[in-house]
Amino acid sequence: MQHNVLILDFGSQYTQLIARRVRELNIFCEIFPYNHFPDDLSSYKAVILSGSPFSTRADDAPHPDLSQIRGKMPLLAVCYGAQYLAHFDGGEVGASSTREYGRANLSYIKEGEDFFSDVSENSQVWMSHSDTIKKLPTGGIKLASTHDVENAAYKIEGETTYAIQFHPEVYHSTDGKKMLENFLVKIAKVPQNFTPNAFVEEIVAELKAKIGDDKVVLGLSGGVDSTVAAVLLNKAIGKNLYCIFVNNGLLRKNEFDNVLHQYKDMGLNVKGVNAEDRFLSQLEGISDPETKRKTIGRVFIEVFDDEAHQLTDVKWLAQGTIYPDVIESVSVKGPSATIKSHHNVGGLPDFMKLSVVEPLRMLFKDEVRRVGKSLGIDPELLGRHPFPGPGLSIRILGDITKEKVRILQEVDAVFIDGLKSWGLYDKVWQAGAILLPVNSVGVMGDERTYEKVVALRAVESTDGMTADWVHLPYDFLMKVSNDIINKVKGVNRVVYDISSKPPATIEWE
Repeated sequence: MQHNVLILDFGSQYTQLIARRVRELNIFCEIFPYNHFPDDLSSYKAVILSGSPFSTRADDAPHPDLSQIRGKMPLLAVCYGAQYLAHFDGGEVGASSTREYGRANLSYIKEGEDFFSDVSENSQVWMSHSDTIKKLPTGGIKLASTHDVENAAYKIEGETTYAIQFHPEVYHSTDGKKMLENFLVKIAKVPQNFTPNAFVEEIVAELKAKIGDDKVVLGLSGGVDSTVAAVLLNKAIGKNLYCIFVNNGLLRKNEFDNVLHQYKDMGLNVKGVNAEDRFLSQLEGISDPETKRKTIGRVFIEVFDDEAHQLTDVKWLAQGTIYPDVIESVSVKGPSATIKSHHNVGGLPDFMKLSVVEPLRMLFKDEVRRVGKSLGIDPELLGRHPFPGPGLSIRILGDITKEKVRILQEVDAVFIDGLKSWGLYDKVWQAGAILLPVNSVGVMGDERTYEKVVALRAVESTDGMTADWVHLPYDFLMKVSNDIINKVKGVNRVVYDISSKPPATIEWE
């Protein structure tokens, strides 16, 4: 990709949001840790420094080498970045006398500044810091203030360097996107040419050049990511793409047959492999979530390798890895703490000896859908909710049995079908049911029951990095709860999960 914007990550929880806002301007950007970014910056047109949980005054404060950036290319420093430039270049950063968290309003904007073009005084911004800039760095010119923060924004004289102590990327900064647009388009002159059609044209050309006449094998999941990856590869290499769809026994009800039917009309070379018994036998007695994920990953590779060996001269493995998978698998201090393993990140066992190709590696989920739309993929398929790689195994808390899978498949089908029939499916980003390792007492037909409890989960999100629970109508929840209890043998209680991410995750395991 040309005309990149480089975002240096100092560990802020908002760094991914900066990338989201930049991409919304049809400008391609990449996130790199502050201490490990490309040596060759020739393709980048601007740089953004993120915020950070660190203080610039701390001994372990992130300290990047900006010698190839500062004064040589347009630079926007956000929050920690703004304090960093001040603290290490003639300014002063100190502890703030008031808590500078949450909403604030600009009380002063310097006239005639392109950065604040079409931004009015009193515009709401979002603060999130305990330090503040008490003295501007050498050459600093104040551009904006709030009632509590004197140096809310500044620029460096003689450079195309701008700095702000608030977060333009968050929703609460009313004109934040406009400020980013002013910096990137008006000041840095970055072209707005990152569109779905442009991406397809460029990535197909890249795939042709990279793969040539080699054969590629791809594991389809029936989800949006692997499907769009398959169609892109099919467009680039045609008959040399071999797709394998594995039934691991942990798919949704009837999903194996339904997905294979959907792929029939897409011109893809797809083989379905039913390995349900093989997966369930290997999962027997395993309760630990990470062990479940790793077992499923291992067995999938074994099944996939068996099938791939029936093909000759395959040199590439294609994966539907997307950008959040990549971001969550690295951090500014080396490998991040493992929240959960990503099935698409981490490489292949040595025995497979295949090179990896990931056409969607730099896209967020909503961008994948837009690319899929430009490729003419069925809107119903593109609108499918995300579904975890390990399938229902991580929605069954505790050990896996065939009976538990049956129960959860039936519950999930009632829930998802209900969302569709009530016109709610497309208003939800992801939904599913969780089988709890809990039995509860119930009464059915004057008889005592002691059966399973299920939790329903529905969230709204853009890309899964953050998510809020959906306020589903009470009438809908009442109907679905009654249907589940009446129709699914083995369940006598239904609860609804009202946790958001963070602090919870979307899946329970």
